[in-house]
Amino acid sequence: MQKIGFIGTGVMGSGIINNLLNANYNVDIYTRTESKAEPLIAKGAKWYSTPKDVAKNSDIIFTMVGFPQDVEDVYFKENGIFAGLSSGKVIVDMTTSTPTLAKKIGQKAEEIGVESIDAPVSGGDVGARDGKLTIMVGGSKQAYETLQPIFKIIGKNNHYFGTFGSGQHAKMANQIMIAGTMTGLTEMFVYAKAAGLDLQSVLETVEGGGGDNWSLENYGPRILNNDFEPGFYSKHFLKDLRIALDESEKMHLDLPATKQAKKLYERLVNEKNLGDDGTQALIKLWW
Repeated sequence: MQKIGFIGTGVMGSGIINNLLNANYNVDIYTRTESKAEPLIAKGAKWYSTPKDVAKNSDIIFTMVGFPQDVEDVYFKENGIFAGLSSGKVIVDMTTSTPTLAKKIGQKAEEIGVESIDAPVSGGDVGARDGKLTIMVGGSKQAYETLQPIFKIIGKNNHYFGTFGSGQHAKMANQIMIAGTMTGLTEMFVYAKAAGLDLQSVLETVEGGGGDNWSLENYGPRILNNDFEPGFYSKHFLKDLRIALDESEKMHLDLPATKQAKKLYERLVNEKNLGDDGTQALIKLWW
């Protein structure tokens, strides 16, 4: 069985790693603070002090970190992944990052005989925990085929979109849609409360009709329970919207609804200092 390395043990990464451990894979992990990885270590994961060491000791190396700069650092710095890679290995960046960086990683990998894919995911903490993520893939078709058994453990479906960066473009399309469902969810509750409606009944009614969507089903109940723990951090969603709009500009597209969503999340993250809350905390701009 292939030995897996996983760099990034946040909300999403931990869920994925748990499922790999449950499937009896050997998983080497890296996170800046070893203590944060203790629950995974207790389940059998082995912690290393640098990404380089993880890469050296693993056959397939996954990364899932916060921001594009974190991705750049974890791959290219002195003790980064590329410093520990050798020909025949596979690298998989599951971070939502930029298509440009995905291409840079892919091209570097090709130079040293390593297969590379960008494979961002959708499904939040629940999808990661339950092994029901949607995985969007760009890069090496051979690596995509090799990873199918692992993808079936951590995801409910996966799609290959083409060359390096295509997975990231697909994730941007996904985030553009989620921008609309999150603002819709928020304004639905704001309006219904102002009208004096029972919010639980409104939630159940909309779920049963044409307005149903993933954000409604997963984040609607959390809002009503005053639960703003991150299934997905607001600061990371704002990062995604900025990437989506930057890529849109390069393609000479104007996306006014996505721009408005970005402005709202900028208020939440920068003015309200709630970047570590989940995306459902958008409601706090009104309530």
